[in-house]
Amino acid sequence: MGRPGPESVQTIPSFGDRRRRRIGILGGSFNPVHGGHLHISREALKRLKLHQVWWLVSPQNPLKSTEGMVPVRHRVATARACVNDPRILIADLEQSLGTIRTALTLRNLCQHYPNMHFVWLMGADNLAEIPRWWRWTTIFHTVRVAVFDRNPYSYGALAGGAAHRFAQVRVRRPLSIWFRTPPSWAYLAIRRHPASATVLRTKNGAVKAAKSTEGGQHPRKKHSARPGENGRHYSHHT
Repeated sequence: MGRPGPESVQTIPSFGDRRRRRIGILGGSFNPVHGGHLHISREALKRLKLHQVWWLVSPQNPLKSTEGMVPVRHRVATARACVNDPRILIADLEQSLGTIRTALTLRNLCQHYPNMHFVWLMGADNLAEIPRWWRWTTIFHTVRVAVFDRNPYSYGALAGGAAHRFAQVRVRRPLSIWFRTPPSWAYLAIRRHPASATVLRTKNGAVKAAKSTEGGQHPRKKHSARPGENGRHYSHHT
């Protein structure tokens, strides 16, 4: 395969498309989309010589709370508004396929696009927790996997169960994954990006709370906080 370049196509190809391409799959809630998603996608395009990266916006991650989850159509629209790279495509394919399990989604993609070569893209935090996913080993046996360095999860991820389970099929040079059939995975050390969906949701919540106190209300007199007055804080993974 020659080195791919930017293309004008901005929609996911129709099922049955028989072009031979290298496609990175970045799945997630994208709640909300942030610079870290773009950073990983662009690094993957460059380091793995991909034709495209497809963002699969999940209707609902089974491991995440539904609280604070924006409807999938809004998350897809927001992602499309934030991305101006024609090589990065956004879709809610899981909703179309009726799946919320990564293993099933990837199996379906391989069936619908038999000539495409897929690689699952994820951060080190997901490598650490992937043994909790439904039929997680099937993911490694279905497509190639590329894991991107993400502070502070790197050490724990590389010492975790998934890394040990598939230690024999890890390649040191990322491009080598294309010369092996799955299972084959690589760990990519990249410049770290500080963005986090959890932090953004927390900030957005703080802004909304601040706005709700505006509108001509008089400042409240400071007093010592009592249990429960500062509200609850929810922590979700990106």
